[in-house]
Amino acid sequence: MPKGAELITEFLVKEKVPYVFGICGHGNVGMLDALYEARGDITLISPRHEQVAAHMADGYFRVKHEAVATLTSCGPGSANLVMGTALALTDSSAFLAITANVPTSQFNRSPFQEINRHNQADFANVMRPVVKRSFQPTRVDMLPLALRQSMSTMLSGRPGPVNLDVPFNVFQEEADINLESGSRAILNERRSAAAPEDVARAVDMLLAANRPVLFIGHGVAISEACDELSALAHRLSIPVISSPNGMGCIDMEDPLSLGFIGRNGAYPANQAGRLSDLVLAVGARFDDRSSSSWMPGYSWNFPTTKLIHVDVDHAELGRNYAPDLPILADARSFLRQILAALDQRGVTAEPRNREWLNQINGWRDEWDAFTRPNFDLHTKPIRPERIVADCRDVLPDDAIITFDAGVHHNWFMQFWKARRPQTMLNSWGFSGMGFGPSSALGAKLAAPDRPVISVCGDGGFAMVPHVLCTAVEYNIPVVWVVWNNFAWGAIRDIQYGLFNGREIGTAFYAGPNGEPYNPDFAMWARAAGVEAVTVTRSEDFAGALEHAIRANRPYLIDVHVDADVRPPATGAWSLPPVPYKEPVFGKRILPAELV
Repeated sequence: MPKGAELITEFLVKEKVPYVFGICGHGNVGMLDALYEARGDITLISPRHEQVAAHMADGYFRVKHEAVATLTSCGPGSANLVMGTALALTDSSAFLAITANVPTSQFNRSPFQEINRHNQADFANVMRPVVKRSFQPTRVDMLPLALRQSMSTMLSGRPGPVNLDVPFNVFQEEADINLESGSRAILNERRSAAAPEDVARAVDMLLAANRPVLFIGHGVAISEACDELSALAHRLSIPVISSPNGMGCIDMEDPLSLGFIGRNGAYPANQAGRLSDLVLAVGARFDDRSSSSWMPGYSWNFPTTKLIHVDVDHAELGRNYAPDLPILADARSFLRQILAALDQRGVTAEPRNREWLNQINGWRDEWDAFTRPNFDLHTKPIRPERIVADCRDVLPDDAIITFDAGVHHNWFMQFWKARRPQTMLNSWGFSGMGFGPSSALGAKLAAPDRPVISVCGDGGFAMVPHVLCTAVEYNIPVVWVVWNNFAWGAIRDIQYGLFNGREIGTAFYAGPNGEPYNPDFAMWARAAGVEAVTVTRSEDFAGALEHAIRANRPYLIDVHVDADVRPPATGAWSLPPVPYKEPVFGKRILPAELV
């Protein structure tokens, strides 16, 4: 008769899960023993912190669109997983979070590491807000159903992490049962489609529009609908605005790609958004950063602008803007329906919206004239534009680049040109620091033949420096580019801009004279066995990055970046009731001006 841990392991192998990212604890030693027996079929990788395990699983899914598992022990080990799980949920990324709990015979006795103030063994309720579903099988014979439902829930509809909370004894006890039969769960195997009348109406609206735009998000990437998206954009000559998680779904060197929108968006994107007469949003959420905090005239002008909103999650339809045509559908199914309807109507690919596209090209020229000179400057400390430009020149099109939250991410949102989908991994919805340095490890395991670079802030890297140990221990050749500006720069800039420069707790200082302070990140890396270099001259960065990629081993570049050069805002961002700043480039255009 199989033990519970053996059933779980058998299920993971059956589902072709290649990795478990897990950290030991007394609560999960039974599961570790089962993984030992199956080590030829599934690999356990043990990072030095549970948060890193979650981000690794998240990064793996975003690159490969296949789920792996995490394993944590009861109490604090699993509590460390919460932030990474919340980040995956808000960015629609999936993994199976197996958490251990206390033995069922000790429920509600307050044994070591039990949470029981409101319910016995209550850790599942800690996880509930940050997962799609939490299951707590308390007997071995409950495992087959819980496992099947966990995987199906994780990968159907809008994907997201699922929690399987397993009491200690369930790992060890035996039962005369088998796993439930059925094929393995696969992302996108269940695709919803739009009603024919909604497709027809959407086509009517697209053909009638004079200034249409597409706004795409992570849903297009998850649905693997990039070919269909590009085909529609080119068939009807519609420019494309991308959220960070949608970047690369259309080649961002394509003339129809406008980049990101919002405060740190590109000027042509904000101009097109606020002057458009129809927006077709596919798999995008209209969060505050991509909508200038929903203030009219900065990024969008709904309801003056008509909105078709397509999403696989009904909760996102109408959350922030009431659509003229809401469509609950998978992105790829919908786009294929639109293309088929255009075929049926005999609508061929020919130049359209010429006046609109000429306007956009004019805005693009204005934006380029304003920003381009700074990309060619060599300064000390290094200007941020230089880092973006050199990364763009050095990295191949299939390179994967990961980001934390921070001012460095703002620069890349505004100026990065992703050539392919799933090559720009962002800490977006929950915006957790530590995601970039950690998810890069999972991304590299998902794509071992492609360069993986984490561009991470000094503040974010210092939260998870133990990623260096994991990279060395398991030979995961990731490159970390530590954007070292001696501050939590994005928040320091808020203090400068909105609180009259009264800075406290956001920059790093030490010594009697309050000199800027950080550890020597390169020395820190070398102490962990990672090759590293410090770059303070802008002329040296491109060569250092080329060498790091060629080395094909864990490598860190500590690059000193000017903290006083800020991305030029082209939209707005509001933190009520604090007054917000107007755009640095461009201006607000209110709905009345569109009439």
